[in-house]
Amino acid sequence: MTAIQASKPAAKAQSRSSSAADWTPTSWRSRPALQMPVYPDAAVLANAESRLRRYPPLVFAGEARKLKQALAKVANGEAFLLQGGDCAESFADFSANNIRDTFRVLLQMAVVLTYGAGVPVVKVGRMAGQFAKPRSSNVEKVGGVELPSYRGDNGNGFEFTAEARIPDPERMVQAYNQSAATLNLLRAFAQGGYADLHEVNRWNLDFVRNSPASERYHDLAARLDETLNFMAACGLTSATTPQIAETDFFTSHEALLLQYEEALTRVDSTSGDWYDCSAHMLWIGDRTRQPDGAHVEFLRGVRNPLGFKCGPSLSVDDTVKLIDLLNPTNEPGRIVMIVRMGADNVASKLPPLVRAVKKSGKSVVWSCDPMHGNTETASNGRKTRHFDNILREVKEFFAVHRAEGTHPGGVHFEMTGQEVTECIGGSTDITVDNLNERYETQCDPRLNASQALELAFLLAEQLKSERLSVQRARAAV
Repeated sequence: MTAIQASKPAAKAQSRSSSAADWTPTSWRSRPALQMPVYPDAAVLANAESRLRRYPPLVFAGEARKLKQALAKVANGEAFLLQGGDCAESFADFSANNIRDTFRVLLQMAVVLTYGAGVPVVKVGRMAGQFAKPRSSNVEKVGGVELPSYRGDNGNGFEFTAEARIPDPERMVQAYNQSAATLNLLRAFAQGGYADLHEVNRWNLDFVRNSPASERYHDLAARLDETLNFMAACGLTSATTPQIAETDFFTSHEALLLQYEEALTRVDSTSGDWYDCSAHMLWIGDRTRQPDGAHVEFLRGVRNPLGFKCGPSLSVDDTVKLIDLLNPTNEPGRIVMIVRMGADNVASKLPPLVRAVKKSGKSVVWSCDPMHGNTETASNGRKTRHFDNILREVKEFFAVHRAEGTHPGGVHFEMTGQEVTECIGGSTDITVDNLNERYETQCDPRLNASQALELAFLLAEQLKSERLSVQRARAAV
């Protein structure tokens, strides 16, 4: 376990850090900060920040470095990134069962993708901190009543009342406590035997069992059992080979509430570097990636792996500028480019970015977020996403990288282990009429477990095809 020092006093700790000389954990406060709550009481905010500074770190520097090493392999085409979880975690839905169900669907997807890609899968959850959400509007109107927009449970309340929508700093403290409990359970699942590959048949959820994806999963599980039996006969068992019984699982969230992130930023005693100890990986959203903005300023100084969302408005110049700001030494595994163009925009918008990054010699992970660019409003007024558009964006993403000679490194999904009806389509054929049956998200529509598993199989086929194409090309040289 890596020792961590508190973030204060900043000036003293900064002298030991290898971060930029003009950076401190507070330097973001002089920059424009978008998409953040405006707290009505500065004293209450200061009190919450002070308490968070004294709390233990949620993750450790050594864990973040381990993830960065794994992502370096992804950037080099030697591994694949699977990142997924809730659009926004909620205080009300917090339970061990919900955490377990999301975790095991990610395990299922990882097993499926490992078979398809033939390379290790790096598993990163949108969990244990994904509470804050950027919004397209500062206000929300319902029935002629206008109130401030809901910005995630660590900012204000989901209920459509004037009282609930007042930003409350105490929510950051509650988010910390819930994240700590979530991380404790995730570590237990990952290292305590639940992730043992001998358990693959037990990972299936009851409501998924009758889906076409479940049948394919059982076939895969049977082949895996045969492989494990052969390996056991050769002396490779859970007792002798930890990789069979355990797995690495990392956490991530959008670093939106910078007061929270600053309070959990600490100096690693072994390296003298600053780390944001709220999660292993942080990302910057499409609405807050301004090169001169507060979010870029804050994250450039911490040594965690970082991502930033690449929407259709991202220019080539800003792409290269952001990479230079966030990763001036071109450290492999530092930057994840999370592409969220929308299925109709990938073919035209992504190639110029890929070419520019390739020409610049930057080492990055290219990841596809096929969710955020494909949101639509159904005829019944529900916000939804169509499974076919999600799949189409993924296919277009792979096609662009194939054409440009670059590596499609990963995927980024909003999904859950629950039997929700929020995204239409898929083999279970959720229709617009089904949306109201279990529409439970507080923000964006999520894939349910069956849809997520189905998508994993389709991705595995894509990855297998890409792998075979590369092998054929190498053989022809």
